[in-house]
Amino acid sequence: MAEDKKGGGDIEETVFPHTIFAIKTALGHEKTVAENLGLKSKRKGAQIMSIIAPTKLRGYVLIEGVKNDKAMEELLKGMQYVRGLVGGEKNISLSEIEHYLAPKPIVADITEGDIVEIINGPFKGEKARVKQIDTSKEEITVELFEAMVSIPVTIKGDAVRVLEKEENL
Repeated sequence: MAEDKKGGGDIEETVFPHTIFAIKTALGHEKTVAENLGLKSKRKGAQIMSIIAPTKLRGYVLIEGVKNDKAMEELLKGMQYVRGLVGGEKNISLSEIEHYLAPKPIVADITEGDIVEIINGPFKGEKARVKQIDTSKEEITVELFEAMVSIPVTIKGDAVRVLEKEENL
């Protein structure tokens, strides 16, 4: 980490020599490219801090490394499924990719009153209405439509598929 004094007085600004590169890849081969790039960078001693292949960012791999475009292009040369370095001189800021770094809760798209279908577990295939959501545990409480007695059932958020969104809650 290098420090650079900007301006005058006692204000000192820290300048980081690292940047984030975006690599264009063949669709469906992002994870392969990330793994191969990690192995190749270790073998060649490249100064790479992290490599991520976010599932929501199809066709791209993000790399944090020393700010050196020529060295990065040399490292990528000849790699299978790599289409090239994106942006040339423009490097990516952390604010542009931070939403890929924090996972979104499973229950984020579910709201109280939604009609869902249970897709696994003992109530698989049943339809229900969402009564309560616990985001911290990623669980929802539903009320089954076909049940004789209205009993709230708590299940994991990934065990349901939303059929209808509740518009007038």
